[in-house]
Amino acid sequence: MIPAWVLFTVSAAAFQCWRTAKQQKLRGQLSVNGAGVVRYLYGVPMGLAFLGGYWLAFGGAVGGFSWVFWAYCLGGGLGQILGTNLLIMSFDKRGFAVGTAYSKTEAIQASIIAIVLLGETIPLLSWLGIAVSVGGVLYLSLAGRNLSPRGLLEATFQPAAILGIAAGFAFAVCSVFIKSANQALEGGDLVLKALVCLVIINGMQTLMQGGFLLAREPGEMARVFSSWRDSAVVGALSACGSACWFSGFALAPVAMVRAVGQVEIIFTLLVSRFYLGERIRMAERIGALVVVAGVVLVLLGKYSWG
Repeated sequence: MIPAWVLFTVSAAAFQCWRTAKQQKLRGQLSVNGAGVVRYLYGVPMGLAFLGGYWLAFGGAVGGFSWVFWAYCLGGGLGQILGTNLLIMSFDKRGFAVGTAYSKTEAIQASIIAIVLLGETIPLLSWLGIAVSVGGVLYLSLAGRNLSPRGLLEATFQPAAILGIAAGFAFAVCSVFIKSANQALEGGDLVLKALVCLVIINGMQTLMQGGFLLAREPGEMARVFSSWRDSAVVGALSACGSACWFSGFALAPVAMVRAVGQVEIIFTLLVSRFYLGERIRMAERIGALVVVAGVVLVLLGKYSWG
């Protein structure tokens, strides 16, 4: 039987890919910050619906809303905002599929941060899987480029690479804060606590990025509301993805969740081909298979580790 955290993680990757593609379409209507704020503003109602539905079905209680919990929520929310904005900005540099690929270095970044801050342990085979997966996404990123030492250096320091890696770091930090916020709450139902964190963090993000938008781009907020048909879809998909991510983090080590979450690149290539109409090259197919092989190694390491 497939563990719940794996199902949550794969579902989160699928929802995130779908949401990102929809959000990329919004870039023709909204600014970077406008396209970013819709995922939180329109995601809050969906998050409340998830929380209410889960509580009605399973019951439970949550407590321990200390200042530490609120600080973790604030850090997680801010990290996700920064990561999302950096990712959207990277799309402008070299396309949807490759922009997302650069951000997938978050898997190894999250692993290191989680080991340092949370004391998580990762088996050797899973480390190998993470390395293989990261190698796969980097291969995707560099496909078709000059692979000489100079070419590699230029690829590493191009704007899309820098923005994507920075986005990955922000998402990695966000993951650790979200896990910490869940652990700071009192209660035995980890998924219920994850949904509570989701609603609170989305509310904070709406205030943070919405306030920034009003201060820096006051006219953009009107476009956020006028585009509600498309924006509401982005918000709903964002809430679905975040609910799955938060639940995955609650049930398993952050490093393992982020590593398995690299399957998003497979969904990304499919969306790139069939939704955005971009051509998938042979090198990208090979890279996708390498990513899948890495995820398999991660899971094998997890189960040999126990």
